[in-house]
Amino acid sequence: MPRIKVSVIVPVYNTGKYVDECAPSLLGQSLPADEYEVIYVDDGSTDDTLSRLEKIAATHSNVQVHTRPNSGWPGAPRNLGMRHANGEYVQFVDHDDKLGSEALERLYEHAKRNDSDVVLGKMSSTMVRPRRVFRHTVDACTIENDELMQSMSPHKMFRRAFVEEHGLRFPEGPWIMEDLLFVSAAYLKAERISILADYPCYYWLKRDDGGNNTQHRFNPRHGFWPNVRTIVRQIKEGTTPSDDLDALQNRLLHRYYHVEVLSRAREPEILREDPGEQRPRFDAARKVALEEFPPAVREGLPAVSGLRAELLERGDFNGAVAFAEHIREVQACGELGEPRWEDGCLVVDVRLSLVRGDGEPLVLVQRDGKHWLDPELLGGVPGTEDGWEVRDPFRLAYAELVVKDRDREDWWYPQGDLEVRLEPLGEGRSRLGASGRLRLDPERLAGGRPLEHGPHEVWAFVHLLGIDRMVRMTGAGPANTPAAGPALTGGRLALPYWTAGRAQLTLDVGPRLRRLGPDTADAAAANSARGRHMLPLPYVAAAGSTAPAPVKVTVAALTVNAELVPEGGVAHLRLPDRLELPSGRHPVTLPKAPAPVAYAVVRKGAVVGLEGPAHRPGTGRRLLDAVKRVP
Repeated sequence: MPRIKVSVIVPVYNTGKYVDECAPSLLGQSLPADEYEVIYVDDGSTDDTLSRLEKIAATHSNVQVHTRPNSGWPGAPRNLGMRHANGEYVQFVDHDDKLGSEALERLYEHAKRNDSDVVLGKMSSTMVRPRRVFRHTVDACTIENDELMQSMSPHKMFRRAFVEEHGLRFPEGPWIMEDLLFVSAAYLKAERISILADYPCYYWLKRDDGGNNTQHRFNPRHGFWPNVRTIVRQIKEGTTPSDDLDALQNRLLHRYYHVEVLSRAREPEILREDPGEQRPRFDAARKVALEEFPPAVREGLPAVSGLRAELLERGDFNGAVAFAEHIREVQACGELGEPRWEDGCLVVDVRLSLVRGDGEPLVLVQRDGKHWLDPELLGGVPGTEDGWEVRDPFRLAYAELVVKDRDREDWWYPQGDLEVRLEPLGEGRSRLGASGRLRLDPERLAGGRPLEHGPHEVWAFVHLLGIDRMVRMTGAGPANTPAAGPALTGGRLALPYWTAGRAQLTLDVGPRLRRLGPDTADAAAANSARGRHMLPLPYVAAAGSTAPAPVKVTVAALTVNAELVPEGGVAHLRLPDRLELPSGRHPVTLPKAPAPVAYAVVRKGAVVGLEGPAHRPGTGRRLLDAVKRVP
C-alpha cells in the first residue's frame, strides 16, 4: 500500500450544496487517490450535510467522514480531523472553497524538496486583494520574513510530525480568530517555511449567500478582544522585545495593531457603523492598544496611520471620524503611457500617485526643513492645528502592478518594479508617487507558464503614507478600443484593449472577448504575397513564437480556417492551398471587419497568391496573367 502523503481536513456544518461544489476539486487531484485522503468532520449539522458526505464516501475509498456534537466553530472539527489523519502532511480546506487540480501534488513536492514544516500555497480569492507574499516562490524562510503575516488563514500544508511535536491545536468552541492563533504559533515554531507562488493552489471564494462572511465579529460570546490579547501575547512570548522599530517583534505586532486594532479608528468601519455601536469598539481598541502594544509599534507606523493611532490612543473619537472622512476621499491615480510590444512583452510606462477628493494631488508641505502632511486632510482634527509631521515619507511605502485573470480570479505579478519617489511640485510642495515600466509576458506570466485563455486586467496597488488603494490601470484612449496592435504569441493571438466603460488596460488572450475586426484590420500590409499564399499583417509575432494561431476568415462568401504564422517578427496570414472558388481576385475579411485585409488570388481552385488591400491596382490581374499556366 502506498503511504498517505497528504490528509485533507475539511470541517463542515450545515453546508448543504457547497459540499458537492467543493468535493470535485478535492477528489480530482493529480496526486493519485491512494496517496492522499480527505477527512470530513461534521460539526453536528442539522440539515442534509451528513447524508451528502456519506454519499461521497460511499464512492471514494480515500474519503473519511466523522461526526461530533456541535461546537459552534471550526477549531474542534479540525482538531478531530488531525487525530484521524494518516498523512505525512495535513492540508486544511474549508467546505465552501476549492483546490487547484494540481495543488496537493505541487505542495507536497515543494514541501519534501525543502523539508518544510509549513507550506503556503498561492491563494486566489474573491474575498481579499492579492498578497505580496505570493509574488515569488520561496524554498525556505522563517518568521523573519514578516510578509508571512499577510497570510494568516489556516489553508496551508503543515507537516504532521511538526504539528504533533509542538502540540499545535486550534482553540475549540466559538473562538473568533482561532486560525490566527494556530498559524502564528506554527510560524514561530517552524524551522523551514516555504511559499509556492507559481500555481494557484487554493481558491478562497465568497459564497453567493454570504454564509462565509464573518458575522457578529464583536459578539462578546466570541471574545474578540481577549482573543486579540492572547494572540499578541503569544507573539511577544516567542520573540525578543526591542525599541528598534524594525525589530522582529515590532514587525510582527504591526500586523495585529494595523488590522485588528487600528481598523476601529479608520474608514470604512468608523464611518459605516452606527456611532452608538462603533464608539464602544473604539474605546475597547484604545485599551488594548495602550496595554498590549509597545511604543515602538506605534512609532514605526507611516504618517497617516501614525495620526490615526494618536487619535485612537488619546481617545479622540470625533477627531478620528473627521480624519477618516478626509482619508476616505483619497484615491490612487494611475497614468499609463502608450502600450507597445517589445520582445514578446506588452510594455507600458506607469506613474502612480494619490489625489484628494477634490482631484488635486495629495501633497507634502516643506517647512523648517521638515515634511508636513497635506493641510487639507487635517480640517476638524483636534491637535493638528500646527500640522502633522511626516518624519519619514518612505516609511513602509511601496507600489506594485498586478494582472488579474478575470475568468479565474487568479492574480499574477508581472515584470517591472515600481520605484517610490518624492516628486517636487514647486512652492515648497511635493508628492509621493511611484513610477516604472510594466512588462507583461503572455507566455511566462502565469508562474512561468502561458496565461490562460481569456481577458487579463492590469491593476496596481499602492501603500503610500499609510494609505492603501487598489486602482484599475486606465488609459487616455477611448473605451472599448485597441490599446496596441495584436500579437501572435505561443500559437494564440493576444489583443490589448481599453475596456468598455472604465477603459482599463486588458489583454485578451485567445482571444475570448475581443475579435479581430475593424480596429485591427484596416492597417493590413500593402504588399503582395510572401510565397504562394502568405501575406504579412501588422501583427507582432512574439520572440520565440513558432506555433501558428488558427483564425477564421471569409474569402468572398466562403468561411474557411486559416492561420497566422510567425516569421521574422511578423505574423503572416496563410490560407489553405485550395478554395472552392472561381478563378479571380477575392476579398479576405476577418470576423466583424467591414473591409478586406487581403485579396486571395485563385486559379482553378488553387490559391496562387495574396495581396494587401492597398496593393497597386492592376497588379492582381498581372499576377493572374503570370500564373495562368498553373494547372
